[in-house]
Amino acid sequence: MKSNVNRRTWLKQSAFAASSVMAGMAFSNELLAKPAFGMKPLSGKPSLLENYFIPLQDRASLKARLLANENPWGPSKKAVAAIAESASKGNRYVYNSSMKMVEVLATKEGVAKDNILLAAGSTDLLEKTAFALCMKGGNVISADPSYMSLVKTAKAIGATWKNIPLKADYSHDLDAMEKAIDAETKLIYVCNPNNPTGTITPIADLKAFCKRVSSKCPVFVDEAYLELMDDGGLQTTAGLITEGHDIIVCRTFSKIHGMAGLRVGYMIAKPERIKTITQLVRTEMGMSVTSIEGALASLSDVEFQTFTRTNNKINRDYTFEELKKAGLNPIPSYTNFILFPIPMPTKELLSKMMEKSVGIRGFEINGKQYGRVSIGTMDEMKLFATSLNSIIS
Repeated sequence: MKSNVNRRTWLKQSAFAASSVMAGMAFSNELLAKPAFGMKPLSGKPSLLENYFIPLQDRASLKARLLANENPWGPSKKAVAAIAESASKGNRYVYNSSMKMVEVLATKEGVAKDNILLAAGSTDLLEKTAFALCMKGGNVISADPSYMSLVKTAKAIGATWKNIPLKADYSHDLDAMEKAIDAETKLIYVCNPNNPTGTITPIADLKAFCKRVSSKCPVFVDEAYLELMDDGGLQTTAGLITEGHDIIVCRTFSKIHGMAGLRVGYMIAKPERIKTITQLVRTEMGMSVTSIEGALASLSDVEFQTFTRTNNKINRDYTFEELKKAGLNPIPSYTNFILFPIPMPTKELLSKMMEKSVGIRGFEINGKQYGRVSIGTMDEMKLFATSLNSIIS
């Protein structure tokens, strides 16, 4: 059934709904004073109930593919040239290229070579960490909502999930996460900046938390989006590893480097923590020599990284303002996507946007409907804004 609600009617309804505690994500200007997403209890019903996207076969027809947090400008020309040149090495295994890559990354991160583990994207490392630590059960603690790859894998092999609601400002509730630790806790997962909210937890608070709790259980900090921030180098927890803390930091080449389809990522951790994975699987064997050589070239292409970071921010700011003009209440983002409440069923909005050749992602969080738009080129963001306005006005 299609919704007949218009924007003005919906705004009146949402103002009424804001009086309810369960409408913590109601669309008023006092959003950040309300409990985030309704604040569900620990280990209760998950906040994020549905994650909607366009069927794979329909994506090729999109004029604006804004549904997977991809970099619309990458890979860099230097990376593409290196990939083409290294194709002739395709008859050889990745050993030489991977050793060089580890050396470069160790220098970049200020750690030893045995603190680095390569893999085919950060998702690969998330899932293999879950396998390594949760094969005998136990529990994993993370924010709710957050990125779910590690949690889903842990649950699939017998672990349980302690889901801690985000705070009212959409940062991680570190105090609640710490209190949730027990003798069966195998891992704490922190996605920072967080997906799907796009928000960040203050680095001083996160570092203090990591120092306190990592003696009880490892803390996995997923920094997939960190390098899109202007001061990302100041927002990382990687330095704690050289201080001896049991922290796992994960990075990807899918975002700032625009290599999502080429699958390159890496972990920074204590050697003994890396060994828990490598004694089970050889992560680099899932990588191609062309991808590694492309990633090496991209690391040196600072100009391209700056271009991506700058234009992502320009286009994100434009989109944020357009969402506000549309009467919506987007959540401020530090990433290459924005989460925003919508006035109709999520599936209906995605279907109508698809009719306009615009693909976005949708969520149902605590019974409320949200869209998540990835940041594309300016032309794509203008098409998104025009299409969205025509649907909800």
